[in-house]
Amino acid sequence: MHTSLLPSSRRFTGAIHVERRAQGGLESRRISSFVDGQSIYSSGEKAGQAYHVEYGAVRVYRVLANGRRQILAFHFGGNWFGLQNEDLHRSTAEAIGVTGLKSVSLHEGPHIWQGLFPAVLENFVSAQEHQLVIGRQSAVERVAAFLLEMSDRSGHSHRFDLFMPRTDVADYLGLTIETVSRSLTKLKNKGIIKLHGARGIEIVEYRVLQNLCL
Repeated sequence: MHTSLLPSSRRFTGAIHVERRAQGGLESRRISSFVDGQSIYSSGEKAGQAYHVEYGAVRVYRVLANGRRQILAFHFGGNWFGLQNEDLHRSTAEAIGVTGLKSVSLHEGPHIWQGLFPAVLENFVSAQEHQLVIGRQSAVERVAAFLLEMSDRSGHSHRFDLFMPRTDVADYLGLTIETVSRSLTKLKNKGIIKLHGARGIEIVEYRVLQNLCL
């Protein structure tokens, strides 16, 4: 069963701390707008900024030695990213669609890191969960776990639109786009999900989808 390792009450409490301590003055900061595919930062560039997604979405990825892209995380509205205590970025962040961000310097003082600790913890837990997903042997299991994750991040909605194209889904799950498409078709043919256009997903049999991830 897909369950978050960080209870919703903890997430809500963390959001309050971030709002009060890390976002001090964030509301007055200018929103920086990015177009689809525009780089926010690249691997090897100087770090030191934390980014808050105001609208849109962001993909964070690394390019492996074989040249393949591995997406590490997706960040949606309300999420923080770029949280690292290192001089240089080890990954690249790009906008998915039109995206608006606000940023704060991680060098403004210890209160910034104290306020952002819940976001750091949540990102760490999400990274652990992602490793569990891509460690699954079955492609259908990976896709099922991904759909449950997206449902959870859409407010536990059973019908939602994916922000990202299927190429992103494939690179996130360590699969090919053809395998992702076949897995979605299998789930659809079994009556577990319905597909609405290129990105619309409707989970019809939620518990069946959960059982695939046991």
